[in-house]
Amino acid sequence: MIRTIKYEEKMSLDEIFPRSQFSYEDINEKVKNIIEDVKENGDKALFKYNEMFDNVIMTDLTVSSEEIEEAYSRIDNKFKETLKIAHDNIKKFHEKQVRNNFFVNENDGVILGQIINPIEKVGVYVPGGTASYPSTVLMNVIPAKIAGVNEIVLVTPPNKNGKIDDVILASAKIAGVDKIYKIGGAQSIAALSYGTETVPKVYKIVGPGNIYVAMAKKMVYGEVAIDMVAGPSEILIIADESANAANIAADLLSQAEHDKLASSVLVTTSEILTENVKVELEKQLKLLPREETARESINNNGRIIITKTLDEAINISNEIAPEHLEICIDDPFSVLSKIKNAGSIFLGKNTPEALGDYLAGPNHTLPTSGTAKFSSPLSVDDFIKKSSVIYYTKEALEKVKDNVINFAKNEGLDAHANSVSVRFEEQEEK
Repeated sequence: MIRTIKYEEKMSLDEIFPRSQFSYEDINEKVKNIIEDVKENGDKALFKYNEMFDNVIMTDLTVSSEEIEEAYSRIDNKFKETLKIAHDNIKKFHEKQVRNNFFVNENDGVILGQIINPIEKVGVYVPGGTASYPSTVLMNVIPAKIAGVNEIVLVTPPNKNGKIDDVILASAKIAGVDKIYKIGGAQSIAALSYGTETVPKVYKIVGPGNIYVAMAKKMVYGEVAIDMVAGPSEILIIADESANAANIAADLLSQAEHDKLASSVLVTTSEILTENVKVELEKQLKLLPREETARESINNNGRIIITKTLDEAINISNEIAPEHLEICIDDPFSVLSKIKNAGSIFLGKNTPEALGDYLAGPNHTLPTSGTAKFSSPLSVDDFIKKSSVIYYTKEALEKVKDNVINFAKNEGLDAHANSVSVRFEEQEEK
C-alpha cells in the first residue's frame, strides 16, 4: 500500500521521499569491462554480448533498408497515422527552438557574433526488452533532424529472433534515421563511443536506458557528449479536493508500471481525496498486465503527502523537482509562476502525463532524480554547437591594446601581452 504522510513544516523531504539510492560498484565494474572489451575487440565483442544478454546468435548487426520497409508495411494504417500525427506535433513544437546566427557591430572596426552548427554524428539509444518504445525514437530523432545533424545512428536490442520490433523500425523510417544497428546495453554505448568495424563512432549519445546503459553513458562522457544520466521515471501530482480520485490513481500508475524503481507522488490538501485515491489504486492495480511492477513501485516508492495549503504543496514539489509534474486544480495557471523546478508541467485535470509521452509535442526525455533544479528537457539545443566570432581592425585593436596588455600582465601571462604589443612595435619605432 502507498505510504501516506501528513506534512509538518520541519519535516525533511529526504526522509519522507528518499529517492532510490544504490551502490553501483558491482554494475560499474561490469560496465567498465564491457566497454574495454568492445574497444579492444569491436564487432566480435558485440556478437558475444548479443548472445549473452539477448539470447540470439547473429552474424550481421545492421538493419537493412529491406527490413525497414517490410516492417513499415506490416504496421496497421491506424498506427501509422498516429505516428505521423505525433511526428508532426513534435516537429512543430521543436521548430520553435531553432537558434539563429547573429552578428553585431559594437564599434567602428569591431564585429562580434555567434554561429550555430549541428553536431555532425549523433547516436540514439532506444530501450528494448520488456516493452517497445517508438515514442523514444520520435522524441530523440526529430529535434536532431531539425538541428541539421548529418548522421543519426540508432541502436536498440534485438529480440530472440534477431529482429527489431516493427513499430521501432516504422517510427525510425518516419523520423528519418540514417542507420540502425541490432545492439543494446552498455556494449552499444561503447560501440557508439569508440566505433567498431560496423558501428560508426558518433560525437554525442542520447536516449534513455536501464542502469547499465546509464552507467555506460556516464563512463564514456568526455570521449563523447551525452544528453543526461537518466534515473527511474517520476511523477508528482499536486491536487486539491476538486480532483477526480480515479484519474489521479491512473496517472500515478502510468509511471509506476514503467519500473519497480519508478516513483509516484501525490501532494494534496485533501484527506478525502487521499482515501479515495488509495481505494482507486488498489482497484486499478488488479487490472494492470504489469501489476507486479506497478505494485512494487507504489509500495516502495509511492507517497501521498498531505499538506495544509496549496502553497505548501508547491514548495514540496519545487524541492523534489520531479520529472513530470501534474497540477490538478481548477485554475492551474494561477500557480504556474510559482513552479520553479520540474521537467515537464501538465496543467489541468484533462492533461494526463501520457499525453506528453506520445502526442502533445514537447519532448518526453526529461531530467530525473531532482536534476530539474539545474537541467532541462531534451531539445534542439542538445544537437547544436555554438561558436563565437570576433573581428577587430587594427585601428579597433589599438584603442583597447593597453587594456588587454594590462590585463595579461596582471595575470602574469607575458606572451599574451606580447601577442598584442608586437602588432604595434613597428609603429612605435617610427
